[in-house]
This record gives sequence, C-alpha cells and structure tokens, in this order.
Amino acid sequence: MAAEGEKPTASAINSNNHEFMVPKKEIGPGPDDIPKWEKSEAYRDLIGFLLAMNDAVKGKKISDARVFSPVIESLLKLLDMMEGWIAKFPPVEQPQRFGNTAFRDWFDKLKQEAPGLVRDLLGPKHADAAEEVSTYLVEGVGNQTRIDYGTGHELAFAAFLLCLYKLDLLKETDAEAVVLNVFTKYLQLVRKLQLTYRMEPAGSQGVWALDDHQFIPFIWGSAQLISHPRIQPKSFVKPEIYEHFAKDYVFLSCIKYINEVKTGPFAEHSNQLWNISAVPHWEKVNSGLVKMYKAEVLAKFPVIQHFLFGSLLRINPTS
Repeated sequence: MAAEGEKPTASAINSNNHEFMVPKKEIGPGPDDIPKWEKSEAYRDLIGFLLAMNDAVKGKKISDARVFSPVIESLLKLLDMMEGWIAKFPPVEQPQRFGNTAFRDWFDKLKQEAPGLVRDLLGPKHADAAEEVSTYLVEGVGNQTRIDYGTGHELAFAAFLLCLYKLDLLKETDAEAVVLNVFTKYLQLVRKLQLTYRMEPAGSQGVWALDDHQFIPFIWGSAQLISHPRIQPKSFVKPEIYEHFAKDYVFLSCIKYINEVKTGPFAEHSNQLWNISAVPHWEKVNSGLVKMYKAEVLAKFPVIQHFLFGSLLRINPTS
C-alpha cells in the first residue's frame, strides 16, 4: 500500500517467497503501546488505504454504473453467502434482551468456512495467504464471546480489504466498487447481524460516540457528497433528504438506519452527528472526520488492543 495520502499501488509481495503467518495481538497490556502502533507499518498502510478509498469516491454515487472485476464479484458473492447463513441460525428464546447466543453458531460456521472461502478468493497463486487473510474477515463481523460489534471489527474488515490490495488482487481501478459496492454490502450484512442477534455496541461512548457501531462509512460517505449541488451538511438530518438519497449515498444510508433503530430527537441520541450538521461544507466534514477517526478510534487502546498483526499488516516501525 502506498504512503499516507497516496493511492494504492501494485503490491511488491511475492507469495512464492513470502512467509505468511496467523495474525496476533501486539498491543498491550496497557495504553503505553499506542505510540508503537501509530509508528507501525500497519497503521501507515491502513491510513493510506482509508485516504485512497476516500479520494476514489468523491462525487460518486452508489448507483453509478461501474464494471466489476472478478475479485469484486467474488467478494459480493462471499458477503451474500455470509448473509444467507443467518437464516440457518435463527435467534433462540433466552431471558436476556441483548446478545442472542445463536450468533455464536453463525460465527462458528464462519470460522469453519472462512479459510476455504478465502483460499478460493485468493486463487492458487496466493493460497498460502488464506489463513492470514481470512482471520481479518472473521474478526470483521463481531466478537463471538461478547456478542458485540464496534469500530474495531469494522477496522478488521478494512484490513481484510487492504490485504487483498497488498496481494495485488484488488487494483486501483477497483476502489470505487470496494467502497460503494463491497463495503455497502458489508454494512448490510453487519446491520442484519446486529438486528437479528441484538448485538451490543462494542466500546460505545453512548451519546458522545459518532455512532454505536460504525465510523468509516461516515468518512467515505461524506467524501461522496463533496460539491453536491443540493445536499449540504445541514440537510442530512431532514427525513425527506436521507429517505430519498440513502440508496445513493453511504452517509445518508447511515442516518436513515440510525433513525430506524433509535427513538427520540436526533439531536439527543446522535449529538455528535447533529453537531456535524452545523459544519458549512462537506470538505470540512470529511477532513474533520478523518482527524476524529485517528483520535477517537485509532488512538484508543480499548479498540486497538484487539487488532491483529501479521506479515501483511506488520507491527514493525516504518523506516
């Protein structure tokens, strides 16, 4: 992956002589390790990925016509398959309201199937990377023990996509589809998991959080809206705007979803987003959200302590 602010380029990783590994935790047991994370190759590469995808979708709509590469097609089929498994593991009757234990059965299915499915996705050339790469896919849907989901799991899915760039399976020309088709399909999956299994928000700051579960779609979604002739930041809280435009804009689909699952005044249950609606331009919203993400997600030990490092996303300091 390219340096911060640059677009992803063809990876130099050669699977024939590369030693893959099962990703593991490297941060902790306390927050003193956060600087090690912020100076790591993984941090640099993830920021580069985030910004490259951000640039790729400026002014683009979900419904814009685009040609899918075979890897994009395979990713969409994979996520559809994962969503289809939910019907096989319906919620069970249980006394507690949140954290339906049927999620653990669904998760067991994913753990069992993921290495083989990712091996098929990678193809024979990169088959040895399947165990490493599939770990991020599994980590990207929530925690099996706590039955929760949050920004750390979202980050793991971003890492999964980044690994595909590092292996040169995804190309720069795929960036629009990665965000507006694959990532939106992923959002559809995790929202269905959250609703079906009543998953707890992982590490939520309550009303002071941007959202209970997600952050990245607000960044990329605000990039889509830069220079939009009609939709301004002050407009996104209006039902006639988010209802009508949610199908084309990730940010507005997030606002619509929040209003479907929460009750009461928006300014009360989503105060941080309400404050964003006062920002005059989407460019400022976008740059502000990137800064906020670095400070409120990537710099927070409760999130980063769970991140896994391997041979593709390395804890090694940048040179």
